[in-house]
Amino acid sequence: MASYQTIKDWPEEDRPREKLLNKGAQTLSETELLAIILRNGNASTGESAIDHARLLLNQFGGLKGIEEASVSELATVKGIGPAKVAQVKACLEIARRVGNRKWETGQPLRSAEDVYHHFAKILPERNASFSMSSC
Repeated sequence: MASYQTIKDWPEEDRPREKLLNKGAQTLSETELLAIILRNGNASTGESAIDHARLLLNQFGGLKGIEEASVSELATVKGIGPAKVAQVKACLEIARRVGNRKWETGQPLRSAEDVYHHFAKILPERNASFSMSSC
Protein backbone atom coordinates (compact mmCIF):
# COMPACT_ATOMS: atom_id res chain seq x y z
CA MET A 1 0.00 0.00 0.00
CA ALA A 2 1.28 3.45 -0.86
CA SER A 3 1.99 5.78 2.02
CA TYR A 4 -0.90 7.93 3.16
CA GLN A 5 -0.78 11.45 1.77
CA THR A 6 -3.00 14.02 3.43
CA ILE A 7 -4.55 16.83 1.41
CA LYS A 8 -2.08 19.15 3.21
CA ASP A 9 0.66 17.28 1.32
CA TRP A 10 -0.92 18.12 -2.06
CA PRO A 11 0.20 21.13 -4.10
CA GLU A 12 -1.61 24.19 -2.75
CA GLU A 13 -3.50 24.85 -6.00
CA ASP A 14 -5.04 21.34 -5.80
CA ARG A 15 -6.29 21.59 -2.21
CA PRO A 16 -10.05 22.16 -2.03
CA ARG A 17 -9.99 24.78 0.75
CA GLU A 18 -7.26 26.84 -0.87
CA LYS A 19 -8.93 26.49 -4.26
CA LEU A 20 -12.16 27.85 -2.77
CA LEU A 21 -10.39 30.77 -1.12
CA ASN A 22 -8.40 31.68 -4.24
CA LYS A 23 -10.88 30.95 -7.04
CA GLY A 24 -14.31 30.90 -5.39
CA ALA A 25 -16.69 28.16 -4.29
CA GLN A 26 -18.28 27.95 -7.74
CA THR A 27 -15.05 26.50 -9.16
CA LEU A 28 -15.16 23.44 -6.91
CA SER A 29 -16.78 20.12 -7.70
CA GLU A 30 -19.40 18.62 -5.37
CA THR A 31 -16.70 16.21 -4.21
CA GLU A 32 -14.36 19.05 -3.26
CA LEU A 33 -17.11 21.01 -1.48
CA LEU A 34 -18.17 17.96 0.49
CA ALA A 35 -14.52 17.20 1.35
CA ILE A 36 -14.22 20.67 2.90
CA ILE A 37 -17.26 19.95 5.06
CA LEU A 38 -15.89 16.54 6.10
CA ARG A 39 -12.53 18.19 6.95
CA ASN A 40 -10.37 15.08 7.13
CA GLY A 41 -10.03 11.49 6.05
CA ASN A 42 -8.85 8.42 7.88
CA ALA A 43 -5.11 7.96 8.31
CA SER A 44 -5.49 4.31 9.34
CA THR A 45 -7.14 3.41 6.01
CA GLY A 46 -5.23 5.93 3.90
CA GLU A 47 -8.43 7.62 2.75
CA SER A 48 -8.56 11.39 2.34
CA ALA A 49 -11.57 13.65 2.83
CA ILE A 50 -11.86 13.60 -0.99
CA ASP A 51 -12.10 9.79 -0.89
CA HIS A 52 -14.83 9.95 1.75
CA ALA A 53 -16.71 12.60 -0.23
CA ARG A 54 -16.56 10.48 -3.41
CA LEU A 55 -17.74 7.44 -1.49
CA LEU A 56 -20.74 9.29 -0.02
CA LEU A 57 -21.71 10.87 -3.34
CA ASN A 58 -21.47 7.55 -5.17
CA GLN A 59 -23.21 5.49 -2.50
CA PHE A 60 -26.14 7.90 -2.13
CA GLY A 61 -26.37 9.10 -5.72
CA GLY A 62 -25.27 12.69 -5.18
CA LEU A 63 -26.00 15.50 -2.75
CA LYS A 64 -29.77 15.04 -2.99
CA GLY A 65 -29.40 11.39 -1.97
CA ILE A 66 -27.16 12.36 0.95
CA GLU A 67 -29.71 14.96 2.01
CA GLU A 68 -32.53 12.39 1.86
CA ALA A 69 -30.54 9.68 3.69
CA SER A 70 -31.17 9.18 7.37
CA VAL A 71 -28.51 9.79 9.98
CA SER A 72 -28.28 6.05 10.59
CA GLU A 73 -27.85 5.32 6.86
CA LEU A 74 -25.01 7.83 6.59
CA ALA A 75 -23.37 6.47 9.73
CA THR A 76 -23.11 2.99 8.16
CA VAL A 77 -20.43 4.30 5.78
CA LYS A 78 -16.99 3.34 7.04
CA GLY A 79 -15.11 6.43 8.23
CA ILE A 80 -18.25 8.56 8.53
CA GLY A 81 -19.05 8.87 12.21
CA PRO A 82 -21.55 10.97 14.14
CA ALA A 83 -19.49 14.18 13.92
CA LYS A 84 -19.16 14.02 10.12
CA VAL A 85 -22.81 13.05 9.70
CA ALA A 86 -23.80 16.07 11.84
CA GLN A 87 -21.54 18.41 9.83
CA VAL A 88 -22.96 17.25 6.51
CA LYS A 89 -26.59 17.31 7.67
CA ALA A 90 -26.14 20.80 9.17
CA CYS A 91 -24.65 22.18 5.93
CA LEU A 92 -27.41 20.63 3.83
CA GLU A 93 -30.05 22.09 6.15
CA ILE A 94 -28.48 25.55 5.82
CA ALA A 95 -28.56 25.17 2.03
CA ARG A 96 -32.21 24.09 2.15
CA ARG A 97 -33.14 27.11 4.27
CA VAL A 98 -31.31 29.50 1.99
CA GLY A 99 -32.99 27.93 -1.02
CA ASN A 100 -36.42 28.29 0.58
CA ARG A 101 -36.04 31.92 1.54
CA LYS A 102 -38.69 34.27 0.24
CA TRP A 103 -37.69 37.03 -2.10
CA GLU A 104 -38.19 40.43 -0.56
CA THR A 105 -39.97 43.13 -2.52
CA GLY A 106 -37.47 45.48 -4.09
CA GLN A 107 -34.62 42.98 -3.91
CA PRO A 108 -32.85 42.97 -7.30
CA LEU A 109 -32.54 39.86 -9.47
CA ARG A 110 -28.86 39.87 -10.40
CA SER A 111 -28.43 36.53 -12.12
CA ALA A 112 -30.26 33.72 -13.87
CA GLU A 113 -30.00 31.77 -10.62
CA ASP A 114 -31.78 34.60 -8.75
CA VAL A 115 -34.56 34.57 -11.36
CA TYR A 116 -34.89 30.80 -11.10
CA HIS A 117 -35.09 30.84 -7.30
CA HIS A 118 -37.61 33.67 -7.36
CA PHE A 119 -39.95 32.07 -9.90
CA ALA A 120 -39.43 28.34 -9.25
CA LYS A 121 -42.13 28.14 -6.59
CA ILE A 122 -44.47 30.55 -8.36
CA LEU A 123 -44.57 28.77 -11.71
CA PRO A 124 -46.72 25.62 -11.82
CA GLU A 125 -44.25 23.47 -13.78
CA ARG A 126 -40.49 23.18 -13.49
CA ASN A 127 -40.17 23.26 -17.26
CA ALA A 128 -42.42 26.28 -17.70
CA SER A 129 -40.92 28.98 -19.81
CA PHE A 130 -41.33 32.71 -19.55
CA SER A 131 -39.81 35.72 -21.22
CA MET A 132 -38.31 38.81 -19.75
CA SER A 133 -37.83 42.19 -21.23
CA SER A 134 -35.73 45.03 -20.00
CA CYS A 135 -36.82 48.62 -20.07
